[in-house]
Amino acid sequence: MAITKAFFSLNPASCHPSLHPRSPTVHLHLASSGAPSCHLSVRVTSDSKSMVLTAEKPSESGLEVLHNATSDSKPTVLIAEKLSESGLELLRNTTSVDCSYGLSPDQLAAKISSCDALIVRSGTKVSREVFEAAKGRLRVVGRAGVGIDNVDLHAATEFGCLVVNAPTANTIAAAEHGIALLTAMARNVAQADASVKAGKWERSKYVGVSLVGKTLAVMGFGKVGSEVARRAKGLGMHVIAHDPYAPAERAHALSVELVSFDDAIATADFISLHMPLTATTEKMFNDETFARMKKGVRIINVARGGVIDEDALVRALDNGQVAQAALDVFVKEPPPKDSKLVQHERVTVTPHLGASTVEAQEGVAIEIAEAVVGALNGELAATAVNAPMVPAEVLSELAPYVILAEKLGRLAVQLVAGGSGIKGVKVVYTSSQDPDDLDTRLLRAMVTKGIVEPISDSFVNLVNADFIAKQRGLHFAEERIKQELNGSNGSPVSSIQVQIPHVGSLFASAVSDAGFIQVEGKVRDGIPHLTRIGSFAVDVSLEGNLILCRQVDQPGMIGKVGSILASQNVNVSFMSVGRTYRGKQAIMAIGVDEEPSKETLEKIGNIQAIEEFVFLKL
Repeated sequence: MAITKAFFSLNPASCHPSLHPRSPTVHLHLASSGAPSCHLSVRVTSDSKSMVLTAEKPSESGLEVLHNATSDSKPTVLIAEKLSESGLELLRNTTSVDCSYGLSPDQLAAKISSCDALIVRSGTKVSREVFEAAKGRLRVVGRAGVGIDNVDLHAATEFGCLVVNAPTANTIAAAEHGIALLTAMARNVAQADASVKAGKWERSKYVGVSLVGKTLAVMGFGKVGSEVARRAKGLGMHVIAHDPYAPAERAHALSVELVSFDDAIATADFISLHMPLTATTEKMFNDETFARMKKGVRIINVARGGVIDEDALVRALDNGQVAQAALDVFVKEPPPKDSKLVQHERVTVTPHLGASTVEAQEGVAIEIAEAVVGALNGELAATAVNAPMVPAEVLSELAPYVILAEKLGRLAVQLVAGGSGIKGVKVVYTSSQDPDDLDTRLLRAMVTKGIVEPISDSFVNLVNADFIAKQRGLHFAEERIKQELNGSNGSPVSSIQVQIPHVGSLFASAVSDAGFIQVEGKVRDGIPHLTRIGSFAVDVSLEGNLILCRQVDQPGMIGKVGSILASQNVNVSFMSVGRTYRGKQAIMAIGVDEEPSKETLEKIGNIQAIEEFVFLKL
């Protein structure tokens, strides 16, 4: 039969089972010359697992069913890089699995429009072009591992695609590799092995150092850092740790002392790095920090290469400030063949093997498979690393306050001093709405984001904010205060105040009369403003960076500070002064576009009337 006409219709209210309870139905009406017309109905079942096709033709008594069949319509998961068989089996139970390894960017873009989910490791770039090519079908991207540098999170969120990772399965493997590098470095295992294989017998050259009684500083006391500490204690080492968010209970349970960054690097014989690579931690270990370490310190890095200034480490090794280093990660991977760091005789290196055990690879495969299957079933995974799409009307109303909430969190955490860590956070909202009508979940998530992300590899959003806060021992409290409108229409939020109790402060004036760090802000003309710090009222736009100075209230202070900044070509965007009483103390808040040099900040600090100051990145 030659088909001459085909009419297509779709029930628009049921385009996707997750959007509407009714089963979507596609209707096709086929007509041909010299034959009766035929009506074909295609219905997807409500569980999205099968498709029912029904073909009918007219008869004297009505429509006669020609064919009724059910076909498999499982969601399709594209596996772009090798995944353990245990993970593949779990996926095959509920999805159609397409293993296509080594795809070029063009091949991936061509294939992705027929896929509901994509699983990658670190070698596949999931760019904006991939999400555009998916044409809205791609619902979840799974990263089999922790880092998601190869996934465009902004594009994923824009296109409504959830991104999940597998953050826990590698923990033991990474910790064990850190300990392996620690012990191998201490006893010169790699160098001695190469020497013997070269036909030499240099026992006196490769005399090592004992670990018993030595102090190990664990920099980053998360999952991996905690496991490294546990194993180091078993080797007879004294373990200290630095992590602003580490729960004191966890450290106490492992008999580990939480200390400040400066104390950790100054007292340690061995330093093991387990911190994420962020704007705050990039090149944190540089010429200045190496100079403050105990001479002859030994460094292990199984975290991220970028936290170390590699050129500075070579200099520290050459001058003996650092005795040895053991590295699994590098700024550029693989590193150049002629890398002075890699070739250094007192450096032990491995090719990013932290997660490379059979057990870890199986664990990662299962963890990511479970996360992807859950996401395809409409579940919100705790390992989600991007925010779900927010309704346009909600985003439009809260957009300025979302930015304010994150800025205040980011500001507050930079004011915290000491090694005890943040235990709790209180957020106070002033609003014209009734307290029960104000949904603060998004704002609370953004405060969490501002507090956690600067010194963490976590990506905080509405989906995972509460999970991450609980995981890090952050106890959130909220208070909603109703403000009378006084005849105006008002706004959903009048002000947001962030309080951090029971911590020291790098800027004493940020501590309120009640004894906690306190920052408060409002939105004016769509721009977030800092309106209070500690007990001082100020008014400065939260754009660029911020310098806070406490000073004796006297004439000419604004001019003195402004002149120093101008002489160093640092542009002032905003300035505000708040004081307690005339002639007493005042707080000067200065918004600057550029980051002042260390010398510029020292000049400001040397002004006689300035009692304390701090520079904050926003």
